[in-house]
Amino acid sequence: MSRRRRAVAFLVLASIAAAAAAAIAEGYGANAVRGYGPLRPVVVLEAGIRVGQRLGEKEIGSALAVRRVPARFAPPGALLAPQEALGLTARAPLPAGSYLLGAQLGVAPEDDDGKRTLGGDRRPVEISVSGAEALLAADARRAGSRVDVVVTSEPSGAGAGRTYVAASGVPLLGLRPGAEGAAPEELAVATLGLTKRQALRLIAAESFARRVTLLPGG
Repeated sequence: MSRRRRAVAFLVLASIAAAAAAAIAEGYGANAVRGYGPLRPVVVLEAGIRVGQRLGEKEIGSALAVRRVPARFAPPGALLAPQEALGLTARAPLPAGSYLLGAQLGVAPEDDDGKRTLGGDRRPVEISVSGAEALLAADARRAGSRVDVVVTSEPSGAGAGRTYVAASGVPLLGLRPGAEGAAPEELAVATLGLTKRQALRLIAAESFARRVTLLPGG
């Protein structure tokens, strides 16, 4: 067999092997979906992050990656995209190979540029909110945005529930959609700069209220 014929035969065999590998991988993915349910994206750490380290563009590009796992195995609060962590700091050491959760991140202290600061006794707190699609569409997640948190309680007996402003003009530090596949009117996850009193009030409201809603504040 000539050298040219051997090269052609090698290319044909390589193409067949590549096609077979692709078919096997596709079949495995389909079997995983059938066996464990739909897949969803999660952020994982490819490199460790030290406590207090700020996640800038460099860390987002080198230390974080997106994997797709069965939704039932994804831990609550796992980030969907690395960009959600941009500008935040690690509350504790984060080991390589682990999922990245929103609760593991916080707002950085004030730096020379005055970025992402909280005043007084406010601390970042995550709560589940309804009807946030308008804010998501308007990109109201930028630092400095302020919102009013409105609570609608469940009806009690024959009486109707009431709607009231539980926290007014609080800093909105982050906002992201809830679980993948949720309807727009369902829950999103908001990170708010709250005082201890506001945080306790809203955490309690998550348990008994019918809706917790964000409105653009002053």
